[in-house]
Amino acid sequence: MAAGFVGGYLGYLLGQANYALYKDFDAFVRAAGLQSIEWRILATLNDSGPMPIIVLAHEVLAKQPTLTKAVQRMVGNDWLILCADAADQRRTLVSITGLGRNVIAPLLEEAQTHETRVLQSLGDADTKALKALLFKLTQLS
Repeated sequence: MAAGFVGGYLGYLLGQANYALYKDFDAFVRAAGLQSIEWRILATLNDSGPMPIIVLAHEVLAKQPTLTKAVQRMVGNDWLILCADAADQRRTLVSITGLGRNVIAPLLEEAQTHETRVLQSLGDADTKALKALLFKLTQLS
């Protein structure tokens, strides 16, 4: 761990925690033939209804042009579909397909198992407290 200001800086600590959590799980994502952004897109859409591209970009922490390219690839793989928003025909909505759900299902299970394994040393109370605090931080922006 870095010393001084950086070692105690929240952004640094969150980045390091994210890396520690994701580095091993990334092997499962790659073994499934997915890129990291594809995993985030499918996991996000699996739990939601159709979503505008700009909202999806925010949810998966990607810039809109990067997300658009990934979505186009995934539409080509039949993992996603695009449709016009009935409320605003200028807006495109993204939805996961049945095939996309089949692709992501085993990874969702593995993600839960992996998270449990990584966080087991914290215990239930600390894990719940950590998640609650992180959720509060996400609501600040």
